[in-house]
Amino acid sequence: MKFQELIAGKLVKRYKRFLADIILENGEEITAHVPNSGAMTSCIEENCPVWVTFHDNPKRKLKYTLELTKIGENLICTNTGVANKIAIEAVENGTIEELQGYTSLKPEQKYGQNSRIDILLEKEDEKCYVEIKSVSLKIDDKLAFPDAVTSRGTKHLNELRDMVQQGHRAVMLYVIQRTDKASFRLAHEIDKKYAETFKEVMDLGVEVLVYQSDINHKEINVKTKVKMELT
Repeated sequence: MKFQELIAGKLVKRYKRFLADIILENGEEITAHVPNSGAMTSCIEENCPVWVTFHDNPKRKLKYTLELTKIGENLICTNTGVANKIAIEAVENGTIEELQGYTSLKPEQKYGQNSRIDILLEKEDEKCYVEIKSVSLKIDDKLAFPDAVTSRGTKHLNELRDMVQQGHRAVMLYVIQRTDKASFRLAHEIDKKYAETFKEVMDLGVEVLVYQSDINHKEINVKTKVKMELT
């Protein structure tokens, strides 16, 4: 996925979850929309380099959107909505080998209890339900999920389990949106319930895939499979 033209700046502060004050390279001070409801621990800090996109849409209250940050030497895509887009591209171009062989790909399909599955893959009578989560958290030397308690995430795990019990294939796909080279684990110390539910549904047949993105200032693409450490 190619980024719209990115504009560089430095973070002043993030607040009210969805707002960030930023000083652009030309000295202009702006407030940008932050498309990320999580804690953003380890992927944003005062004075860190950031990149935003500009949207000249009269219906938008905020013209700028925060897209990338840089912590140390690593780029991080903080826009969680990107994960679904690049995952779909990676299925369609064959990068995610485990999700090949289907004749139909439908995003955002209704299922479960008032939910929408991120990707529904179909072939004749076969169905594969794929839930996607964006990963931006780093704890010590491991990448991890979630970065905050997520009852919604736990609900999604249970709905994937239900699909398996109905005879379908169900996959939990974690898309790492930062460039650190590290293995992946669940952040059980942040959300014990999510970690417990994860183990339960995996034991019942829900599959798990973890893939990392390649990120630069022009594009972001799912690239490599990453090892998950189970505890």
